[in-house]
Amino acid sequence: MSYPDPFDERSPWDEAPDPPTPKEKEPPLTSADNDSPPFEIGFTLKAGSGFDAEWITPRVHGSDATEAAQRGAALLTALKAEGLIDLTSKAAEYTRSQHKGGGGSPKRFAGGRVESAETAPTSVTGDTCPHGRSLVKKPNWTAMFCDGPDGDKCEPLWQDKKTGQFKANK
Repeated sequence: MSYPDPFDERSPWDEAPDPPTPKEKEPPLTSADNDSPPFEIGFTLKAGSGFDAEWITPRVHGSDATEAAQRGAALLTALKAEGLIDLTSKAAEYTRSQHKGGGGSPKRFAGGRVESAETAPTSVTGDTCPHGRSLVKKPNWTAMFCDGPDGDKCEPLWQDKKTGQFKANK
């Protein structure tokens, strides 16, 4: 069986998979011979890059690598043909529409860890920075730094812990 190049621009769903070839070697192990087959493939089919995107994580087993790969190709083809991928997306959309809120702030992955996706205020009274600002939050301080080029940066705005307001230290 041939497998499509994962970097090819064509969809693997556009081509019919080769039919599995019968084995002429030893018969495959059955669950009575061994509780877990020696080869397992897990797939993660993720609909987007965020944590809120729907995932499908099927697994297939085989008595040898070729059988596991053939079962994996058959599974992926069946997921598409039977509409499970589309159904998962619709179910996730429905579930999100039923959410009543209550979770914390949205999360993002940065610097090798999960962080809250906080954004800087869109404007600060009296701020004249023409370059835009980025929020930096540390355990002991929070500030908004100028996004301008080096040598032309505006003064940072520091958050007052009592009022929550951002202002320059003067």
